[in-house]
Amino acid sequence: MAPGGEGEGRAAAGGAGAADLLERERVAPRLLLVTDRHATAGRDLVALVSAAVDAGCRAVQLREKDLPGGPLLTLAERLRAVTARAGAVLLVNDRIDVALAAGADGVHLGGGSVAVDVARGLLPPGALVGVSMHSTADLQAAAGADFVLFGPVFETPAKAAFGPPQGLARLRQAVLATPLPVLAIGGVDAAHGRDVRAAGAAGAAVIRAILAAPDAAAATRALLAALA
Repeated sequence: MAPGGEGEGRAAAGGAGAADLLERERVAPRLLLVTDRHATAGRDLVALVSAAVDAGCRAVQLREKDLPGGPLLTLAERLRAVTARAGAVLLVNDRIDVALAAGADGVHLGGGSVAVDVARGLLPPGALVGVSMHSTADLQAAAGADFVLFGPVFETPAKAAFGPPQGLARLRQAVLATPLPVLAIGGVDAAHGRDVRAAGAAGAAVIRAILAAPDAAAATRALLAALA
């Protein structure tokens, strides 16, 4: 895994308080960009991710389930270069082998993935592990993870397979049901930012709110302001 991450790379500039804040955001990012190269309207995915991290997004999850191992690793290496330059975290969805080979900061485990403790046993110390959950009943399986993605909170085509939106009330229930930081996912945009934070979420994970936006950098800044 790539050493440093956001907390180590910037600690000297901001002192102990800033270092603590940055390390907390490394573990549970306020804004997590989840990739989907089919959502970019033909634009280059890496260029959009680069614009987002330059605008302040500090965590990226590579989630391209239809890519085989070789092309996925190539994309992971390109994203690792972008995120490392900006001091951002890179997680790889499910593929621990690709995360290790690309020097990513950790993995995100979706439904049907290996258990958190199994992933921990394959990853180096300090690696980040996120877990997706779609009901409060699933939260026990997240034990040992660094953070949880819970959703879909709002309507979104990317999460249609997981059923109807959970809504803010269930998001709040999920927050109360686990000691882990919870990030809202599914249809979250800048208009929803304050609502998900008021429900107790540590932040949000988004796809189209950035990748389908006409200006990825402006969309990122608007999301960060709404999630503050």
